[in-house]
Amino acid sequence: MPDQIDLARLRELLDGPWAKVRNAHRDHLDERFLPVYGETGDQARERITRLLGELPAELGMASAFPTEYGGKSDVGASIIASEMLAQVDLSLMVKAGVQWGLFGGAVAALGTRRHHDAYLRDIVSGTIFGCFAMTETGHGSDVQQLCTTCTYDPQTQTFDLHTPHEAARKDYIGNAARDGRMAVVFAQLITNGRRHGVHAWLVPIRDAQGNPLPGVSIGDAGPKAGLLGVDNGRLTFDHVQVPRDMLLDRYGQVAPDGTYSSPIENDSRRFFTMLGTLVRGRVSVGGAASAATKSALTIAVRYGDIRRQFGTPDAEREVLLNDYLAHQRKLLPALATTYALHFAQTELVAALSEVQGGDGPVDDHRQRELESRAAGLKAAQTWHATRTIQMCREACGGAGYLAENRLPSLKADTDVFTTFEGDNTVLLQLVAKGLLTGYRDEFGSLDGWGRASFVAEQVREMVLERTAARSAIERLISAVPGRDEEVAVTDRGWQLKTFEDRERHLLDGAVRRLRNGAATKKDQPFDIFNDVQDHVLTVAAAHIDRVTLEAFVAGIEDTADPAVRALLCRVCDLYALSVIEANKGWFLEHGRFTPARSKAITGVVNGLLKELRPHLRTLVDGFAIPDTWLHAAILREEPRRQEAMAAQAAAGDPQAVLP
Repeated sequence: MPDQIDLARLRELLDGPWAKVRNAHRDHLDERFLPVYGETGDQARERITRLLGELPAELGMASAFPTEYGGKSDVGASIIASEMLAQVDLSLMVKAGVQWGLFGGAVAALGTRRHHDAYLRDIVSGTIFGCFAMTETGHGSDVQQLCTTCTYDPQTQTFDLHTPHEAARKDYIGNAARDGRMAVVFAQLITNGRRHGVHAWLVPIRDAQGNPLPGVSIGDAGPKAGLLGVDNGRLTFDHVQVPRDMLLDRYGQVAPDGTYSSPIENDSRRFFTMLGTLVRGRVSVGGAASAATKSALTIAVRYGDIRRQFGTPDAEREVLLNDYLAHQRKLLPALATTYALHFAQTELVAALSEVQGGDGPVDDHRQRELESRAAGLKAAQTWHATRTIQMCREACGGAGYLAENRLPSLKADTDVFTTFEGDNTVLLQLVAKGLLTGYRDEFGSLDGWGRASFVAEQVREMVLERTAARSAIERLISAVPGRDEEVAVTDRGWQLKTFEDRERHLLDGAVRRLRNGAATKKDQPFDIFNDVQDHVLTVAAAHIDRVTLEAFVAGIEDTADPAVRALLCRVCDLYALSVIEANKGWFLEHGRFTPARSKAITGVVNGLLKELRPHLRTLVDGFAIPDTWLHAAILREEPRRQEAMAAQAAAGDPQAVLP
């Protein structure tokens, strides 16, 4: 591997197709947009609302809207914008995401031309602040069972929007407590005495002076662990009259006489189609979590390159933190995973832009594949963020606990990412059920399990395919010799084959267990699935590991610079072998490895750490996060401390410890 890496080439690769969007944010977002440590919740809310209005017109998450309404008709650019805002201030990113991703996105995706003409320009410009009121106190992930009702009255040609009990109040709603003037409210549509499932309405909630409108009760969700600048609130509706034309009726229409019609006849399929159009929010959350992780790793790596701890008998200087194997074991595998997830996210954003960015009809198969990939990667990225930011906090010692060093706010602000836009455990089940259905479609019926009504309502028809580098991956796998023990663990084909074999074995095992359950508990469909829930979650996690590795391989295939390519190959080795090492118990239990090979993998990982140590700073600098954005005092003060200590030592001060 070359000693010198052209940092500009690495940054160019990581910036990807939307490099201009990234650079525009780096150029325009200055110190004004950085977090303020120690401010109160009220101060944070006021500051974030003001900054949202000050975002330069060429930036922001409104890029996805059509140009005729003030956007850029660029879905991918809106996702990249959310990643860049996340590196500046996560409250600003979430506030923008509520306004343009959730609220505005719902109006664009679920409304029709009359809604677009009436509201999108003001939503894009920020003249109308809005909320996305889906989650209820009693129903979060199970959106199909929301209890809020919206009942049509042909006499008045209005809907009656009502919260029947406290558990049905809209809860944790961003923009609700302070700034929201309108809300997209999700409720059960009832007309002519029949329910037609969950639909969405555009509902005013405050007047021009900011007072709640009649029948609307607004409360504050209260103090939170993080995201202080986002005004989460609660909404309750007491028989609020909503005009008929405020139904966002792209997928379901109500005529003046109350007759319901829809281009999608099945209530469940219609519901999932509606939610599928909102997948952009899930992709944004995953990307923002990875962006925050990059910031944390950059702070920890740079600190580890200037902070010294303990000396050795043969040296006058103490040892840099980053030179300790234990420290490398913390930082480098996490950094390798961050790189892998970066390439997976880049591939996902490109797919989202292709599927939802055109004017033609959306391909159902591509849409379902997109939804599953977004669900799995969102879970992987947000869990990785939670683990890695905590590790970075510990890697910086006591300094990492100080607010002025950014890590505590990154930790607090991203913690909820594992929950919103879909609870991670629920999202993994969505991925697993798609895999199981794909198995059924390819290999035949799942017998009794396939007919269980409980499962049939939730499993979506889906066949997941390989990622972008399909031909390259198949070539690498086919080149692997027959005897695994004779293949180097750094052979890319062997790594790909190992990930694929684990996923396939787990999936086959889950199918067998489901079939056995169906044979003994055919009248207990919930128990059939619940008994193997742990297994199917493991299937989903293995699947995401596999597609992430494939995306990394695709990224390497697209790398033209030889030195950058060589570096990424070693980082990819570290990612693949770290995942294998973390799951070596499974590989040993299932006879995939001998104990000797398992031990050898750990030895190779340690060797990779030593090989990558000289490039540790280069790898985080590749993220191209402006120094100002890191906003960590330790990165400004430590060099000055070193200079002062060195001056004391040179002057003969016996109390000075030369760093």
